[in-house]
Amino acid sequence: MAKACAAAGRDVSELTLIAVTKTRPASDVRLLHELGLSDVGENRDSEAAPKAAQCADLDLTWHFVGQLQTNKAASVVRYASVVHSVDRPRLIVALGRAARGAGRVVECLVEVSLDGDPARGGAVADDVPALAEALAAEEGLILGGVMAVAPLSMAPADAFTRLLASAAVVRAIRPGAMVISAGMSGDLEAAVGAGATHLRIGTALLGDREPRVR
Repeated sequence: MAKACAAAGRDVSELTLIAVTKTRPASDVRLLHELGLSDVGENRDSEAAPKAAQCADLDLTWHFVGQLQTNKAASVVRYASVVHSVDRPRLIVALGRAARGAGRVVECLVEVSLDGDPARGGAVADDVPALAEALAAEEGLILGGVMAVAPLSMAPADAFTRLLASAAVVRAIRPGAMVISAGMSGDLEAAVGAGATHLRIGTALLGDREPRVR
């Protein structure tokens, strides 16, 4: 991260490192916390909910970074402070209702599809303004910014440059929506160069994935 920031003329303090601990046990989360990491990312509610409960005594910020079904919204808002994968109106309504019911306020990012492939999740660029407006208006939710995953069919630098246009659209709707969640273990340098504020790192911290925690 420091090298990528130096190459991009940025300060590493501008970045938030999210440790993605999917398939890893709660004991790994505790080890990461001891090393000074406080932001943890998960992509499956069935794994994240019990893991968050096991680590409830730690001062952690939980990020939900995977595709989210509306019927899981009520569970996710109980532990996640940030949901990175908001890509459709029904999910906004479900998250808002769940957040209000839980007495919580949840920061949400619009997930942007950079290649238009619906199977990968994310909203196409033309749909981002309407989703951002809906998020900004939903009680219990805060419009925080944008998220994207670089598609394999595109150079990461080119992909993340596309994301900047959607980030600007979202900031026009809410100037405080400054989060750009982009970059994983294999493309963090390109993400930092494109202005990412949040990096979702799993393999580079914890090695190759192990069988899913049951």
